[in-house]
This record gives sequence, structure tokens and C-alpha cells, in this order.
Amino acid sequence: MASDMYLIAGLGNTGTRYAKNRHNIGFMVADELASRIGGTFKASSAHRSMLLEGRLGIGGPRVALIKPTTLMNRVGGAVSSVGKYFGVPASNVIAIHDEIELDFDTTQSRLGGSEAGHNGLRDITKALGTRDYWRIRVGVGRPPGRQQVADYVLSDFSSQERKTLPITISDAADEVEKLISSL
Repeated sequence: MASDMYLIAGLGNTGTRYAKNRHNIGFMVADELASRIGGTFKASSAHRSMLLEGRLGIGGPRVALIKPTTLMNRVGGAVSSVGKYFGVPASNVIAIHDEIELDFDTTQSRLGGSEAGHNGLRDITKALGTRDYWRIRVGVGRPPGRQQVADYVLSDFSSQERKTLPITISDAADEVEKLISSL
């Protein structure tokens, strides 16, 4: 039986220290989607997440929108827990995450594939037992010079990037809605 519900997981790290980091672009897009749904996240200790249930658009599909409250490398348990609770198959899971292989301000959807060193995706794959879930890849660009990837993604967006960041976030939320409407 195909599920009519989607699980959308915005990936990031909790806490004000990380709030404006590149690694938290998934949380930022989840906040935009929550605004479009017209709801607010509620803490769910059982699912180790901030959770919002609703519909995307008037009469749109049902969604469980989450921001895991674990560190990035432990998000899989939260995604799996919410998915099992609502009966959402992996094919209806959408993970929104930062992607260094895409230029800043570029968004791309993809089903499955490699985790490309992204620990959050690696943990989701392990928890779901498959790579066959959707990813909304939000480009944050490559680290400059010899800067380590971890240091780069855990740094805040530059002042120049912050000027267009709201557009990037809106475009990524549009990509989620477009993806769901095409499935």
C-alpha cells in the first residue's frame, strides 16, 4: 500500500552556536516550509525531533516535517522513528541538506545515490536500510583554499551569501513542493 504522507527532514545541528551555519541550511528550509504550512514545530522527545504535521498547500499532501534534535551524525534514528510512526516508506522520505559539491544558491533533487561524505545522510541510510530516499541538495559551495570541509560547513554564511540566502531558502522549499507534486 502506497502512503499518501511524506516525511520531510531538514538536517542541521541544534543550538544557537550552529543556527547560521552552512550545515544548518536544512533547518532553514524546514522553517520556510513550516511557515508555508502555517504551523509551528513542537518538541517530540519520543522522536528526538521538532515535529510539525500538516499539509503543503490547500488540499495538498500530508507531511510530517521534522528538525532532528540530535547532532547531524545521529539524525537517522529520528528520521526512522518518525517514518515508522506515520507509516512513511523510504520512497516518501525527503532529506534537505547542505551540499558542498554544488555552487552556493543551487538546489537539486535526487533519489538515492552516494552520501558523498555527508554524515547525516550516512546515518539516515543506515537507519532506513536503503539509499533510496529523496534528497534536496542545497549548494553551499566548496571550502576556499585549504580550509577543512568540517570547518567550512560549521561556519556561518558570508555577508555576501546572506544577501541572497532568503531566495536560496525559498527556492529549496519550492523544490520540495515541486518534488512532492511530481511523485
